[in-house]
Amino acid sequence: MDLRAALAAHRLVAVVRGDDPEAALRTVLALADEGIELIEVSLSGTDALSVIERAREALGPDRPLGAGTVLTAEDAHAVHRAGADFAVTPGLGAGMSTARELGLPVLAGVMTPTEVIAARALGAEALKIFPAAQAGGPGYLKALRGPFPHEPFVPVGGVDEAAARAYLAAGATAVGIGSPLVGDAADGGSTAALRERARAFRTAVREATA
Repeated sequence: MDLRAALAAHRLVAVVRGDDPEAALRTVLALADEGIELIEVSLSGTDALSVIERAREALGPDRPLGAGTVLTAEDAHAVHRAGADFAVTPGLGAGMSTARELGLPVLAGVMTPTEVIAARALGAEALKIFPAAQAGGPGYLKALRGPFPHEPFVPVGGVDEAAARAYLAAGATAVGIGSPLVGDAADGGSTAALRERARAFRTAVREATA
């Protein structure tokens, strides 16, 4: 999978985590049905590996599916076996390096310029600014792009519709969106409301990148 190209093409990664594995699976499938092309299932959710396995079976082999919160070498091996196409990490460590060894492209969590340099040296395909809101929001992204104008940055954390527009306008390759998009759907809440939010976010991203 060419993760960098996929991020540049689709501009949005949905982050799914929840306490109800059945609801989490329904959430993944509803998002895919609404045209959200890049979906990450976080290992911090309950029985996340099973959700990834069943989502992979339901979506087929050609739909991109990511695994998030990949912290350890064991996590990387597990998500690879479950059928993930890419790994997402909150920082740099064994989860990232092992995922790369297994051939999984990595969206690696960074915060500082030093971490940007380290992540690229370790082979990260894209760089997740996390937590983006606490780091300084779109202003921090704009400042970070000064020394790194060509790096594929993906802000994650506290990204609502307005922030998504602002990050993309500031030069983000894509944005990662969790609870403002998913809401309580992955815990058993309404998938109808989820679908409405998915359409709204797709519109926001399309307008911001037109």
